[in-house]
Amino acid sequence: MCAALVAFVFAAAHAPRSAQSPPSVPTAQSVAGLHVSGTNIVEGNGNSFVMRGVSYPYAWHKNQNQSLADIKKLGTNTVRVVLDSSIGAGEVSDVISTCKQNRLICVLENHDTTGYGDSGSAITLDQAADYWVGLKNVLAGQESYVVINIGNEPYGNNSASAWTDATSGAIKKLRDAGLKHLIMVDGPGWGQDWSGVMRNTASSVFASDPQRNTVFSVHMYGVYGTASKITDYYDAFQSAGLPLVVGEFGWKHTDGDVDEDAIINEARSRGIGYLGWSWSGNSGGVEYLDMATNFNPDQLTSWGQRLFNGANGIRATSKEATVFGGRVAVE
Repeated sequence: MCAALVAFVFAAAHAPRSAQSPPSVPTAQSVAGLHVSGTNIVEGNGNSFVMRGVSYPYAWHKNQNQSLADIKKLGTNTVRVVLDSSIGAGEVSDVISTCKQNRLICVLENHDTTGYGDSGSAITLDQAADYWVGLKNVLAGQESYVVINIGNEPYGNNSASAWTDATSGAIKKLRDAGLKHLIMVDGPGWGQDWSGVMRNTASSVFASDPQRNTVFSVHMYGVYGTASKITDYYDAFQSAGLPLVVGEFGWKHTDGDVDEDAIINEARSRGIGYLGWSWSGNSGGVEYLDMATNFNPDQLTSWGQRLFNGANGIRATSKEATVFGGRVAVE
């Protein structure tokens, strides 16, 4: 999500998924910490972990120091933290420590890749990979607590076909540097993968990871206005035996209404993780995506109420990672 997305207009319908037989997908090699097992994310002890959380815009609101504690109290087990390339090792270390203090799995994402090919200011996935390699000393040893989301929405609508090779190359750069974490990769098309590039080439990207420890992240906004489009996308990854999370979604957007109930309910029935956008602080005409007014957990918006307290929402379905004790959201 970013301000550039406000003006985004889709030029094509959701492409049909491939009818090919699912490939044989090897399981993750021996990995300490969070890793992929078939279509699931599991912890180092083999316990299944299903993400239930929200994005927190740290890069733009660094003074909101209470946010992670507030998010945790509402039942989340995961927080996706917005970073940019200017944020150095010391700050990232502090973010990780705060996540751990609040018993949250920490998905770190570099937002500077947003809309590459459409946005002139966006960096490449290769440049984002360099950023993570530069943080190796901070990230090492955090494999049970940290997921590396290489780049947010790394392609817009232009040159989306380049996503496959660029993503495989970025994964290789992280692995060659010795990073063993669970890697999350966002789809092109401003994250919504409306042209099906990620869906159709995910198996080759997964196979390019020598650790077989990559999870795919689709962002669901106006493209996903009907239950059938949501279930078709979920079905494609489950048929392929590949892990999927909904790395961002909202209840509506400038490109159309969103079937948030289908996203949430189908994710619950299939064991798919979801991370809503976003806690608070949205601007540029998308303030309706705030879950809390002015970062106040006692002033949840209708979107926040739906995500945290609604049917199959975070409170009802979230379970803490066992590395923190494994408590359920509502005790």
